[in-house]
Amino acid sequence: MDIRQLRYFIVIAEEKQISAAAKKLYMSQPPLSQQLKNMEASLGEQLFERSGKFLELTEAGKTLYKYALQITQMMEEAKNEVADVGGGVDGRLAVGINTFSLGNLNEVFHQYRSMYPKIKYKIQQNESSLLCYLLKQREIEMAIVRLPLEIDEFTLQHLHSEPFYVITSKEKKLFTGDATLEEVSRYPLVLPSIEGLGVYYSIHEAFSKAKIQPEIIAEFSDLKLMMELVSTDFGVSIVPESLLHLYKEYPVHIHKIADSEQLSGDIGLIWLKDHRLSKAAQNFIDVLTANIDKGNIGLI
Repeated sequence: MDIRQLRYFIVIAEEKQISAAAKKLYMSQPPLSQQLKNMEASLGEQLFERSGKFLELTEAGKTLYKYALQITQMMEEAKNEVADVGGGVDGRLAVGINTFSLGNLNEVFHQYRSMYPKIKYKIQQNESSLLCYLLKQREIEMAIVRLPLEIDEFTLQHLHSEPFYVITSKEKKLFTGDATLEEVSRYPLVLPSIEGLGVYYSIHEAFSKAKIQPEIIAEFSDLKLMMELVSTDFGVSIVPESLLHLYKEYPVHIHKIADSEQLSGDIGLIWLKDHRLSKAAQNFIDVLTANIDKGNIGLI
């Protein structure tokens, strides 16, 4: 049994008819039927059973189908990796980005595109847990995520630790300089609350370690609405630096957190363990980390 037979088998399984599979493979039906017979003979198992006009996988066939997909995918990755050894000047960059992860990412993409103009892009923006799922499904190759996060199945490269800030309405200046968590807790607090981001957990953990019980009046998954309400004096919020990049248009006072050692957010890059990143992905990491090292990322 070879890779060509596995590809034939996958098409037959998906088309459910030898004739339809042969048409899709641009070959005649008799040799395809013979290839299937050869596979079943070498395995000593029947892979399909007839159900009316269609072929259905047997239990043995279902098992082979699962592994056939993995094997052909690995072969495709091997071919792609060999093909892009020349420098990653062509191909595709498939990357996931957390809902808010790093500021000024647009500059990184512009710089990368100027260096590798032939690259095509697939960019998925979502919360970290869903990005992990897309990585497992190989919909994307790597993802920029917020920590903490369950990453047992992934390789992690730490990118950046960003500070958090207290933001208040321009209508009222509640703090003259840096604000402590104790001072912040005296005001109604609204928090960004998106499961999987790690932001909500980090803020709660900081208050818990300081043995402070804040008055949380609202939690928002809609960050735009939260910023609108904070800017109109609905409440005070604590946000990571990257969120301020995304919502620069809202008129708010920004204050550093004085006890910032208790509250910071880690951002990392993850990809599947035992997976060799494509040259296009490696080049993107080089551009990204160079910008972080120069301080071009994550500054308000």
